[in-house]
Amino acid sequence: MVQLAPAIAMDEVTFRSDTVLSDVHLYTPNHRHLMVRLNSVGQPVFLSQFKLLWSQDSRTDSGAKGGDHGDVHTKEPPSAETGSTGSPPGSGRTQEEDDVLGEEAQGNPHDIIRIEHTMATPLEDVGKQVWRGALLLADYILFRQDLFRGCTALELGAGTGLASIIAATVARTVYCTDVGADLLAMCQRNIALNSHLAAAGGGVVKVKELDWLKDDLCTDPEVPFSWSQEEISDLYDHTTILFAAEVFYDDDLTDAVFKTLSRLAHRLKNACTAILSVEKRLNFTLRHLDVTCEAYDHFRSCLRALEQLADGKLRFVVEPVEASFPQLLVYERIQQLELWKIIAEPVT
Repeated sequence: MVQLAPAIAMDEVTFRSDTVLSDVHLYTPNHRHLMVRLNSVGQPVFLSQFKLLWSQDSRTDSGAKGGDHGDVHTKEPPSAETGSTGSPPGSGRTQEEDDVLGEEAQGNPHDIIRIEHTMATPLEDVGKQVWRGALLLADYILFRQDLFRGCTALELGAGTGLASIIAATVARTVYCTDVGADLLAMCQRNIALNSHLAAAGGGVVKVKELDWLKDDLCTDPEVPFSWSQEEISDLYDHTTILFAAEVFYDDDLTDAVFKTLSRLAHRLKNACTAILSVEKRLNFTLRHLDVTCEAYDHFRSCLRALEQLADGKLRFVVEPVEASFPQLLVYERIQQLELWKIIAEPVT
């Protein structure tokens, strides 16, 4: 029997001035999280459960016929009171206790996503947390199953892998990419925890390293999560969907993301669609003595630059996605959450 590390309360975690905490975790009651281990750099790792509010019909029919998305139904309206686990307050037993006792005995395992994550990290480790933008992107994937069904897709900056796990419920192959051995190992664990979700749809998730600051994929077999030549060929020959959530918080990294998007689009054999999820975060800056959203403004400027790119090979069509589709995961869908679609097509 695996011995779980003793759980600690949220108020026992020491927050330094340079740490960042996701709103998903900040507004979730303490008892919703179970500390399961320390990662390789000594950070507490927690296990949370995210309940899918889909019906049997929406699992099998959504978007399957000619892009008809009107058949997505939820079992119940999402409520912020249920937290990320969906366990009703006052139920007498936490979702984590259910997990230890055997979640499958409590309900349909296909209605639960288990995610290991950290709670508060330095800025460079924010990918180890779950962010609202990833939940919005997951909702969109479930809504647009017709777009993802049977495709090969690649996620940039996958973090905990939540959106890739959802994509694998309908896609044929999902390349779940990020950087950092510890983060990728956490992502791999989350893929394994939820393997039944992908298996039900016949999907495969492959966790791979993809560094936005490098032009080429790592093929060194001695490096964990490197690429084989067969995988690279499959990526370039079959990928039609690129997606990313909450990776636009630093201007230099945002530039690198868009450079990577453009590079991949030019190397792919087929036309592709990119889906980007971003939260417009307002911050007070001493430089402006006002509330600004500089990271978001830079993101929008990169969208405009990509749309104006003229190299004679591809043209990029950028359009916002109205976030009026059904909500199948429990989170606060605030107005600052946005989705953008980029269609890369050959110039004719």
